[in-house]
Amino acid sequence: MTVANDRTYVADSVVPSSKPAPAVSPGTLSHAGGWALVAALLLIWEVSARSGLVNSQSWPAFSQVLSATALTLYSGELTGVLASTAMRMLAGFAIGGGLGVVLGLLVGTIPILHRLLSPLFEAVRPLPIPAIVPPLILFLGIGDELKIFVVSLAVMFPVLVNTTGGIRSIDGVLMQTAKTFRKGAAYTLLFVTLPAALPAILAGLRISLSLALVTTIVAEMIAGSGGVGYYLIVTQYGMQPDKMYAAVLCLAALGYALNRGFTFLEDRLIAWDRRGDVSA
Repeated sequence: MTVANDRTYVADSVVPSSKPAPAVSPGTLSHAGGWALVAALLLIWEVSARSGLVNSQSWPAFSQVLSATALTLYSGELTGVLASTAMRMLAGFAIGGGLGVVLGLLVGTIPILHRLLSPLFEAVRPLPIPAIVPPLILFLGIGDELKIFVVSLAVMFPVLVNTTGGIRSIDGVLMQTAKTFRKGAAYTLLFVTLPAALPAILAGLRISLSLALVTTIVAEMIAGSGGVGYYLIVTQYGMQPDKMYAAVLCLAALGYALNRGFTFLEDRLIAWDRRGDVSA
């Protein structure tokens, strides 16, 4: 009897699984393919400029752009304008994101506010940012106040819409359960409504993060006295394409870093919502 049990134990522990784990995950392959595509496009850029296929003074080789990037960052010429743009963007993002979450919670939980404010939001939300910057200059000037206000306005609406939609799509069983246990309105809002809507809120904030960067650059171009947007205009008219593309390259790196950082934070705040995501 002992021998039979030992054999059974050995058989169960030695027999390998019939479905071995893949050596490389699909997500890793997709990321590698994406970086390979970027490298190929940059190589085409370099070859087209070096070979004379694109014969233009406004089209420097990518290696020249890299050299200009290193020089402007080392000298502090580009570092300062990047820092000023990042400060305006983050200030506008914080203000607009906070207002969007608060208004979304109010509109999503109070039906009469939803009926009263929805027409106003839907009328203002489609307005393009470049169209409202010139009138705002009359009231706010061309300082940081204008740029932060414009960024806040652009950020607020995606967060507001996502927050409201997330709240209105909450399973009614959760709300009924809170009522059954006689939880107050404040407790229900903080510990039931807000956590259930958190994935939608974070999705709106993530969309608004890249929108905040784009809006900051546009505002600096239209009413600029500093920042990357103004720097792009100056280098364009100054016939310095290598510095202009260096600024664009730094903006791309900044946007990528912000998105990766927010994704890292998002994965930890709503890890419970991503357990079934096999592609992550």
